[in-house]
Amino acid sequence: MISQAPLLDEEEEEAVVELSLTRVVPAECAGLRADLALGRLFPEYSRSRIQSWMREERVLVNAQAIGVRAKVWEGDVVDIPPPPDLNEDEVLPENIPLKLVYQDEGIFVVHKPAGLVVHPGSGNRSGTLQNGLLFMDAALSKVPRSGIVHRLDKDTSGLMVVARTLPVHTDLVRQLQARSVKRHYAAIAVGEIANDGVVNAPIGRHPAQRTKMAVVADGRPAITHYAIQEHLKGFTRVECRLETGRTHQIRVHMQKLGFPLVGDPVYGVSVARVKTFPEVAQVFSRQALHAFRLGLIHPLTHIPMEWEIALEPDFQTLLDGLRASKNASP
Repeated sequence: MISQAPLLDEEEEEAVVELSLTRVVPAECAGLRADLALGRLFPEYSRSRIQSWMREERVLVNAQAIGVRAKVWEGDVVDIPPPPDLNEDEVLPENIPLKLVYQDEGIFVVHKPAGLVVHPGSGNRSGTLQNGLLFMDAALSKVPRSGIVHRLDKDTSGLMVVARTLPVHTDLVRQLQARSVKRHYAAIAVGEIANDGVVNAPIGRHPAQRTKMAVVADGRPAITHYAIQEHLKGFTRVECRLETGRTHQIRVHMQKLGFPLVGDPVYGVSVARVKTFPEVAQVFSRQALHAFRLGLIHPLTHIPMEWEIALEPDFQTLLDGLRASKNASP
């Protein structure tokens, strides 16, 4: 279902960008044996694989190793390691300059640039944000995913929070699940959007192109709110807020709505259509998406905190160019 509806005024809008290896136990799994519950929570891994990780004490529930026969309960936070070919132990510290917006004993708030992969994966075993975090703070090796609790796509820029201790990590995961972490994205979409609205459409793997996500009937629930910030001739600057957090959610939902993001190499428009754009949009080399505001309840002080950063220079150049093109039009 895709609906045009007023943007919600509530501030609890954002949920996490998809957590691949962290889950909160739902009510329907409460009281189950751990390996059975985790088999449901992590269907991408076999039950025998999960059991082997448990025997190696590599599966954490509320920051503590858990055995196969232990039970889990609603609200428990479960962390499992990356697949064996990407073990946490194999992520090495690297001297990668990172821009910190805020830091204290509990958290880092990082300004991730476009082009930086968040954590190692297939084809990206080094040179990631996680490698840089481990160089900056060796103690992060004791925290799942080096404290990373949510992701941004490689070519999406903006703010991320990193947990520096296990208790803080658990708290932030719970906040993300409870939607008390607020994140706002600036985006530039192709086409002129008429009204603020909400996209409510489940997201899962594309049935034919497995490297892509898509709106599919059996996907996980996904809700994106969007608000028009500025009309540009043939384009719209919007602010997006996530009520859920799925892989590529904003990009997939805006494409499904009929307004894909400028520069999106996966969910964007055809090359032929791009050639009709103003030059500044033709040469924009990434999806026009930037996480510019982050808000959360500090896990240690329990005080609400919020950070905001300016648009990236390339994003600002795109916006200025589209404004100039609009003003130059007859």
